[in-house]
Amino acid sequence: MYTHDFGRSFLHLRIDLDEKPPKTLSHKPPTTVNNGRMQIACVCTLTDNKDGTERTYVLSESCKSEQVGATSELFMTPNADMCMVASEDEFMIVKSWARRDMGVMLVPASLGPQPERQPEAVSDVFTRFAIHLHAVPGRVLETADAIVEATLASHPLVARIEYDDRDFHVCIEHPVKAINANEIENSFQTDTGPLILPDLSPQRLRDSGRFVAVMDHAFAAFNCSEWAEFVINVPTPVGETICVNHYNKTRRVENTCNRIIDIA
Repeated sequence: MYTHDFGRSFLHLRIDLDEKPPKTLSHKPPTTVNNGRMQIACVCTLTDNKDGTERTYVLSESCKSEQVGATSELFMTPNADMCMVASEDEFMIVKSWARRDMGVMLVPASLGPQPERQPEAVSDVFTRFAIHLHAVPGRVLETADAIVEATLASHPLVARIEYDDRDFHVCIEHPVKAINANEIENSFQTDTGPLILPDLSPQRLRDSGRFVAVMDHAFAAFNCSEWAEFVINVPTPVGETICVNHYNKTRRVENTCNRIIDIA
């Protein structure tokens, strides 16, 4: 089975403000050109069960809101966690500040406050954009014993979760960053993320505008092949007037096909 080496898989993008005006920036950068490279943390492929059409989305690793090329104060205040969900033709900037609705303005300010989830067309923002997924052969670990053995031997592992959801077949693949193993009772349990989990409910598909916007951040856990549980990052009240983004909503998916793949 082929899978991905996430340590060598990257999202590349180029911003040239002389060619395309800013749409996703919350500060005026010191330079007009930037080439960004972000490591990929998850791949989610949606296959339409009716016609076989595939949509592949990736999640980048997180970084912090910054001023690239500045001579001081590289990290912006207030600071945000930032990552990107993307396909070849659309993307979504995801930012999370200390609390929701911080009112950080886009540049130019006439664009209004920056959304915490901002979906856009790749062609409207970037002058160059590429997703590089490094494919490698892997060995499916067929038993709990084999998973425990590979875990304790520090082998690099990839998890693949597959299931059907309404009209789509969903395949989520991510590196196993954290896993629990018990060699006495031959058991294991993943606990890793963040990854992207699609919400394919009719209302979400209808309200999202762009397909990329159905993707939520989540962590996944499973200890068998037949089902998986996710905890999803959602708006979470912490007081009468304050709301934060927090992994606070659980979802169990039945009838999955979960695999652990050894790429050592």
